[in-house]
Amino acid sequence: MMPARGEVPSTPMATTAESDASRRSAKWQERRDAIVDTSARVFARGGYHATGIAELCEVNGFGKGAFYYYIGSKEELLAAIHDRVMDEVMLGADRVAEVGGTPSAQLAMLGEELLDVIHRYPDHVWVFLHEFPALTADRADQFRTRRRVYERRIESVLKAGIETGEFRAVDPWLTARAWLGMYNYTYLWLKAGGEISAHDVAQPFADIFIRGIAR
Repeated sequence: MMPARGEVPSTPMATTAESDASRRSAKWQERRDAIVDTSARVFARGGYHATGIAELCEVNGFGKGAFYYYIGSKEELLAAIHDRVMDEVMLGADRVAEVGGTPSAQLAMLGEELLDVIHRYPDHVWVFLHEFPALTADRADQFRTRRRVYERRIESVLKAGIETGEFRAVDPWLTARAWLGMYNYTYLWLKAGGEISAHDVAQPFADIFIRGIAR
């Protein structure tokens, strides 16, 4: 329906422009995510320091100019891979917090969530665990801060179990790192498409660990 003479159209031109910008932004983010995923495989295969920008451009199908349009630097790419892992891990921790339950139940769920991330992102996790020392300045600080936030989530569950008498009076800091070491090590053998799934590992791991700290 056309507006009457002198009447302002009900849909301003800015709305269309904003919609176009939003679509471009979504497409840009989708392409950047694809670059992050492809590059994680390259870093996991050859190592961060041994991989050059030329190789990254080749495997992603870009010239240098186009590559830098999506990724500001090689270190920014490394940081993005670390963020991908931490984003997924923290989403899992948030889901566990929303469900709640006993400390034992929460610790088991946290383990299953972490194993799921390791199983779905084996290359990203390899880079995450091996190449974080290459991050510098603010990126290194951000990585340490986000990792510490997650560690505290584990520690808080352990402390809750100690306070309720469900767990023995273990050291929460040390026990959290034992828990992380047990689960993180699975990146070496828990592979997507393998005979053992993350779900297959989750319950036995929870039983082994929780029985070890149970009162």
